[in-house]
Amino acid sequence: MTKAQVLDISGKKIKEITTTLFEEPIREDMIYKIVEAEKIKHPSAPKLYAGMMRSASGRIRHKRHAWKVSYGHGMSRIPRKIMWRRGTQFSWVGAIVPSVRGGRRAHPPKAITSIKKINKKEMNKALLSALTYSNTIAELQKKYTSLQNKEIKDVKFPIIVEDKILKLNTKEFFKALNNILKEFYPIAFQKKSKRAGIGKLRGRKYRKNAGALFIISKNENMKIRGIDTIRTKDLTVSDLADNGARLVIFSENAIKELENIGKKKSDKKEKLTKENKTKESKK
Repeated sequence: MTKAQVLDISGKKIKEITTTLFEEPIREDMIYKIVEAEKIKHPSAPKLYAGMMRSASGRIRHKRHAWKVSYGHGMSRIPRKIMWRRGTQFSWVGAIVPSVRGGRRAHPPKAITSIKKINKKEMNKALLSALTYSNTIAELQKKYTSLQNKEIKDVKFPIIVEDKILKLNTKEFFKALNNILKEFYPIAFQKKSKRAGIGKLRGRKYRKNAGALFIISKNENMKIRGIDTIRTKDLTVSDLADNGARLVIFSENAIKELENIGKKKSDKKEKLTKENKTKESKK
């Protein structure tokens, strides 16, 4: 059992709670595996049906001595599309196949991929490991480069705040967050900037940093621009540890709900030990 502080809106300690979370050893290999499995869209995938959209069918009959065939003309039998036509005369060019201009890519990554099946035990273990991972100062400094050369003493992890913070308006919320996060306050908000280079022309004009993640319970509500909020029932490994450890803030009720993951695991261990003891006594 680890002890954790609960902070008020002024950043002062109200009380101390014990929790079974944040005790799981960090398994980066398992976290990476689950993050890859949870990916739905592939960033390097082409547009669906790219290179396949053309005016003509692109099919050629291989019948001999027939009109509109490639047989006997000394040309390769690849799919073609007609560019212009005058009576029985026409001009066509290769289409669809990867070897021609404007054709599709040979074996491109798929844009939408189905989520791979992961065992429930492995998923729970990875989620608990990701919670420990995202609340380690050394791992946070790796992700947020502005913190790399700083000594962090004032902020203690995990950051758990009282439920009163959810009822504040935006101005008061930012003030409270400044009192709680201190050195981490500048990196807590998502900042949108225009991308440099040709990427602006390719559907990714703007870039945005990760910012902080506020985890709330299933019955709580919070909507503040610039900070991602997520309920415990929707929490995934990717939210916590995609491309490095993410700065996470918990509400007090969210910790209570997340503890059910750890309790299930510990209850199973207790059952197994009891069963083993009964077997040994019978022997």
